[in-house]
Amino acid sequence: MATEVTAAVGLRSERGPILAAIMLANSLVALDSTIIATAVLTITKQLGGFAQFPWLFSIYLLAQAVTVPIYGKLADMVGRKPIILFGIATFAAGSLLCGLATNMVALIAFRAIQGIGAGAVSPISMTIAGDIYTLRERAKVQGYIASVYAISSVVGPLLGGVFSEYVSWRWIFLINLPLSALAAWMIYRWFTESAPRQRHQIDYLGAGLLTAAAGALILGLLEGGQAWAWTSPTSIALFTGGVVGLLAFGRCERRAANPILPLWIFTRRIVVASSSVALLVGAVLLGLTTYVATFAQGVLGSGALIAGLTAATLTLGWPVAASQAGKIYLRIGFRKTALIGSSLATLGAGSLILVHEGSTLPQLAASCFVVGLGLGMIATPTLIAAQISTEWAERGVVTSTNMFARNIGSAVGVAIFGAVVNSHTGHSPHPAPAALASAAHVVFTAVAALALIMVIASAMMPAHGRQAD
Repeated sequence: MATEVTAAVGLRSERGPILAAIMLANSLVALDSTIIATAVLTITKQLGGFAQFPWLFSIYLLAQAVTVPIYGKLADMVGRKPIILFGIATFAAGSLLCGLATNMVALIAFRAIQGIGAGAVSPISMTIAGDIYTLRERAKVQGYIASVYAISSVVGPLLGGVFSEYVSWRWIFLINLPLSALAAWMIYRWFTESAPRQRHQIDYLGAGLLTAAAGALILGLLEGGQAWAWTSPTSIALFTGGVVGLLAFGRCERRAANPILPLWIFTRRIVVASSSVALLVGAVLLGLTTYVATFAQGVLGSGALIAGLTAATLTLGWPVAASQAGKIYLRIGFRKTALIGSSLATLGAGSLILVHEGSTLPQLAASCFVVGLGLGMIATPTLIAAQISTEWAERGVVTSTNMFARNIGSAVGVAIFGAVVNSHTGHSPHPAPAALASAAHVVFTAVAALALIMVIASAMMPAHGRQAD
């Protein structure tokens, strides 16, 4: 196990430096998902390649998604500390290279390196939290961690604008270097663990097959209907290769002595239910964050800043609920808490169906806030429920599987909603408000349907998880 467990919880407690390091490391990953958005025009003006800029986001998500399961397994094999330190170092190296990039192709490649590092930071930091805090303590700690993402969602775009306008867009990436160094030092200095030290046979073939298969499928979902048509040879090749790769991966894992993604995770009800919820959370979150701001600007006529703040109410509602979710699941259990959260998300998403050209920004923001409350009530508790059902040697795999599912949900959501919008707007770069309103209405309806399915997935959670610790 990791550090000695004490009763004190918080940043000033004995384990406070570790919690602070986890929060700082997560803030780097969260910020880099949003900080670049407001600097795109400045970057492309200097480096060129405006048509390629969506890859700055896609490649980061792709690299992060395909590496998460691998890091989870490695953390169970060799310990959390070396894996998260490797992730932070890789993320910092990618950040340095991004800050020095001289053309768009190089910047995209270096963003991939950042993503490879980010794939270790988020799941392993959550695994560490599961190791050093008991179930009751995590009810308090999850509020600290949730606040990181809420703050990053608001501060990220603002920092990106400030750096690109008043300093240099390169500092969007270079600022990560001292922060990464501080987070790595704090983890190295304060986090100790007694991980198994026996030699392990690493499943290199399984890791390679999973990376290639998942990468092909996610790439096809992210770029299908955008960079190429869904029925094009490129799409067909990616999806066919992805499916064949997954079949080969499954066969490999059955024979591997130490599989990178053990197939037993698909036989445990609590892990399957938790991952199903995570997949739906990813789809709902990306669907709304992508198109609420677009609706506010293109249909309701707001400015970019106001539209961004309207969409931000989604991520503001999340930590509000997450900070209270721990008290709730300790009192009524994980399944009832998940049902409350999914019902709130469904209520908020359902109210978005009523939004139209004559609606107001406060109405749109209120609906997003309710959805955020629901997601905050369900996301972390279902992950914790899966974590406490496992021993130390399985916790990394379970945590990374949950986050991998959320990444897949995000990719699928972006692909499906993008195809819906394009079908209604005719791929126009400046769609008419009526066409955009029609497309957004279909997206909001689909999000409501996914939220309703989330209620069903929540009902799959066992009534009583193992009350460890």
